[in-house]
Amino acid sequence: MKSANLGWGQRYMWLRFHQLPPRHQRETHVVLRFDLPSGLTVAACRAMLTYLVRRHEILRTTFDLGPEPAQRVHPAAPLPVTVATTERDGTAAPADVVEELTGRPFDLAAEWPIRACLITSGGVPRHCVLVFNHLAVDVWTLGEIKRELRAQSAGAAARRPAALLPVRRQPADLARYEASADAAILASQAMAYWQDEVAGLPADPFAARRGARSEPPARHATLVSPAMLGASRRLAGRHGVWPSLVHVAAYTAMMAAYTGQDSVAHLAFVSNRGSHPCPDVLTCMFSPMLVRVGCAGDPSFGELLRQVAGAYERAGEHAYVPYDKVVEMVSREGSLRGTAVRLGSEINFIKQRTKEYGGRRTAFTWNPVPEAWAHHGSDTYLRVDEWRDAVAVALHAASPVMDAVAVERFLRGMEALVLAHDDPATDLPLSEAARLAGFEPPRGAPAAAPIEVWDGEAGPAARALVDAVRQAHGLGDLDLSDSYTLAGGQALRIPQVLAELTRRGWEGLTLNQLAGPAPLGALASRLAPNPRTAPAQNPVNSE
Repeated sequence: MKSANLGWGQRYMWLRFHQLPPRHQRETHVVLRFDLPSGLTVAACRAMLTYLVRRHEILRTTFDLGPEPAQRVHPAAPLPVTVATTERDGTAAPADVVEELTGRPFDLAAEWPIRACLITSGGVPRHCVLVFNHLAVDVWTLGEIKRELRAQSAGAAARRPAALLPVRRQPADLARYEASADAAILASQAMAYWQDEVAGLPADPFAARRGARSEPPARHATLVSPAMLGASRRLAGRHGVWPSLVHVAAYTAMMAAYTGQDSVAHLAFVSNRGSHPCPDVLTCMFSPMLVRVGCAGDPSFGELLRQVAGAYERAGEHAYVPYDKVVEMVSREGSLRGTAVRLGSEINFIKQRTKEYGGRRTAFTWNPVPEAWAHHGSDTYLRVDEWRDAVAVALHAASPVMDAVAVERFLRGMEALVLAHDDPATDLPLSEAARLAGFEPPRGAPAAAPIEVWDGEAGPAARALVDAVRQAHGLGDLDLSDSYTLAGGQALRIPQVLAELTRRGWEGLTLNQLAGPAPLGALASRLAPNPRTAPAQNPVNSE
């Protein structure tokens, strides 16, 4: 069995997966659906899918906790395929089968990161649904898989072999490169850039707005605007930027108006393939890229758009880094300041050329409460989808930082700002963004909350935490006044620490809490004995 370290592009999803409780881990699933041509049999489709996993090692890979988190490639074997029929024959309906496949958590250590379902009618396969864990795929990967399956299915239907390009590199080859001296040099240069950016971040961008946690824990709304599609493209053309950056600039303006901060930072989801020496590896290679945009001096929207474009260009040059090391950097920065530094806002831009809105007017809708997303601990998540005839802008917002009124005003303010600048003569200053959205000025600028204080008591919970951290890392004595990171803990091994705590009978800590700057002693106060998992001979004390 081939084994390798986790790739740099897999590490964000590794941490995100383990932050979520099992019932919410479906958030890390990716679903691919495609229609099958006529002339195929179920046996031919099974063979096609088995050949896919034979070609691509990532599709028959499991992911182990430790001692060092690793990906393990299993020998080629037939891919299990579930067959669901549209006939009323007493078996589960296709929708129910797909719901079960997408809703059940992946057992990363034992299960391949792909599930397959064939939907038949009259015994003939009509559709194929594939469910992936995000550790294995990104947007580019999905496109390649769909292209290969189309070529294979067309060839099988025509009774001729499909011509597929050979696979040049596998994820294990990528991991070997990332362990090389060349990759280490690139990473060190990128991390130096990130260190400067992290040092310039506000500790809590929402300090002037943040309130107590309330119900629902988060909100999710979508604004679909046909007018924004043309306006953003025309605006991008005049300024010589991508249309996606127009939306980022509108988001930046709204966020500056809402938070009252002189700079706005977010994590942008990118693939990291453009400047990579191994761009053709079929695996997950995306990782959030920190982008910080200065907003001081009431810049015009055109000036802000140029700043956004420059910030993205600079960040893109330094985007290829192991994300877990950025988490550790942010933790150390929080220890230095005496308060946690939050990277709590994310942006994702996706083109969906096959999706159509079909309407002429702007539509605003509330979506179900994003329970799974709320467990990740982020403040906001903006997703911009460019359809064939409209732009869909969706915002997730944690309730402590945005209520329902603010969420709707934020999205409508973004639309109003873009549409206002469809006129080439318009270039509104940032101060006008607040007026367009109808935001009230934030209430002062209170300091971010200080790090939790440890009272010096080292009880059973503290001993259990120290033992779990030591076991996961092979460390010696630890100082409970240090944070997990300052004590030598690695972000990538936090899931192993949490699993060890569970084995010892303790619960109550999250991945995000361990990754923060709070002292280990203070974190231990959050632990509580769990009678269901505690060792029978010693239910509350550490070993």
